[in-house]
Amino acid sequence: MGPESNVIREKHSAALTSVIAAIGLTVIKIAAGILTGSLGIISEAAHSGFDLAAALVTLMAVRVSDRPPDIRHQFGHGKVENLSALFETLLLLITSILIIYEAIQRLFIKEVQVDASIWAFLVMGISVVVNITRAQVLSRTAKKHKSQALQADAIHFQTDIWSSLVVILGLVGVRLAEIFPRYAFLAKADAVAALGVSLIVIWVGFRLGRASVEALMDTAPQGLNQKIICAVEQIPGVINCHHVRIFPSGAKLFIDAHVVLNDRLPLREVHKLLDRIEREIRTIAPNADVTVHPEPLSHIRDADLEQFEHPHSDPCQGEKVTQPEKK
Repeated sequence: MGPESNVIREKHSAALTSVIAAIGLTVIKIAAGILTGSLGIISEAAHSGFDLAAALVTLMAVRVSDRPPDIRHQFGHGKVENLSALFETLLLLITSILIIYEAIQRLFIKEVQVDASIWAFLVMGISVVVNITRAQVLSRTAKKHKSQALQADAIHFQTDIWSSLVVILGLVGVRLAEIFPRYAFLAKADAVAALGVSLIVIWVGFRLGRASVEALMDTAPQGLNQKIICAVEQIPGVINCHHVRIFPSGAKLFIDAHVVLNDRLPLREVHKLLDRIEREIRTIAPNADVTVHPEPLSHIRDADLEQFEHPHSDPCQGEKVTQPEKK
């Protein structure tokens, strides 16, 4: 089994276990929410239900995104992961709207008796433990393989950790109201906790949505263009590097770069130099698909050469790159 097969297997395994965990959490939270009447737990059940749908979409996305390029998708299928992350964002926002509506109803309009029993605390405690375990596995796998879909799923589980803790705090308030009648207002703590969950979900949804939209809009990683230019221009034989274009697709980057070389270099030397340039770029962006376009110095006009020069404030050590005179 090759390295690529190991990557695919590891990503699929992480996504599948995420689905299994989401199923288990959704079932026990629904049962606990119905038995106790806790809006906090019911909101968590709804959150986990949407997480289950998102986990299923993530599983599909990582399977599709690992397919090799074909005649219709010549840059591969990596954008499926970005679409998956955007879909998860929409689910998070829907969850928030539903929870906020019900919380406001319970705070100002209707009365609902919440049973803060030991079972409610037990279910939420199990949820916290499961979410911590899954978030760590998903986050580690996502960072290792640069998978936005898995990263979105990891953020989901990380959000569940905090929201579960907020729900537990709400249940503590309800319990205190039962023990100390003078603090009856604490009975509303469950609905307040549900609002807290919603705010957390909205915040996470905003982060996910922004990252997904940037990826779908082909936004290049900040500062990567300049890093590539600086590194390539340090290679002996490279006169200038310019017109660097970066196209992200899921976990993969497609990078095009133009370099100015001396006309007198033999073709064999040009080929070796281009190979070295590609390797140098891949040290900055591992596993990138790199295309380098060589340009002869004699075909570059003086005006173009001046345009390619970097200003004095250039991040490459702050030194201006000087070009040799054309002969």
